[in-house]
Amino acid sequence: MRVLMVEDEVRLADTVRRGLTDAGFVVEVVHNGEDAVWAATEHTYDVIVLDIMLPKLNGYKVLEQFRERGVWTPVLMLTAKDGEYDQTDAFDLGADDYLTKPFSFLVLVARLRALIRRGGPERPVVLVAGDLTLDPARRRVERAGQEIVLTPREYGLLEFLMRHRGDTVSKMEILESVWDPAFDGDPNVVEVYIRYLRLKLDAPFGRHAIETVRGMGYRLDHEGG
Repeated sequence: MRVLMVEDEVRLADTVRRGLTDAGFVVEVVHNGEDAVWAATEHTYDVIVLDIMLPKLNGYKVLEQFRERGVWTPVLMLTAKDGEYDQTDAFDLGADDYLTKPFSFLVLVARLRALIRRGGPERPVVLVAGDLTLDPARRRVERAGQEIVLTPREYGLLEFLMRHRGDTVSKMEILESVWDPAFDGDPNVVEVYIRYLRLKLDAPFGRHAIETVRGMGYRLDHEGG
């Protein structure tokens, strides 16, 4: 079981490496984001442990480059940060699990073994609604062949709407899927991000793809407006 560990805290990386080696893993360690991208694209691993706070490229950028380059190895994000937005942003970018420092070594081993049993996901297919496309592999969104740059949260919301295109989804369903099942903030944040998407995806093209269904929620026209 080959593990790539990406961690800039040398002492922590060495401690975890020795522990994983004793548990039967073969571990390679790199200490910055650029080396992580190189290693993952040049070699094959069963699972990757990826810190968020890294020199050269942070963990979010590293994970994004993994998926853009077709590296579908399961990734467990490892970080000292503990907040719902950190977790959901990581999952939006394609992370498979998330563990916060300080962590139990036994829990880390159990989660790595679970990810290895699950295996890497298949390459996602491009989602299409008329001339609006979303490529999960490259995290690229286009309208009429023109690239649209979205924030991670905007991207997550659009992907959810496109996977349910033609269906009406409630604000609560969006919050549970795009934000967090335990989200207890202002639910009107959904309206804010719907407006952001409309300004980027609809207004410049004279479209009305994202519809408000009064009293029920939102719907993305399956023809893309």
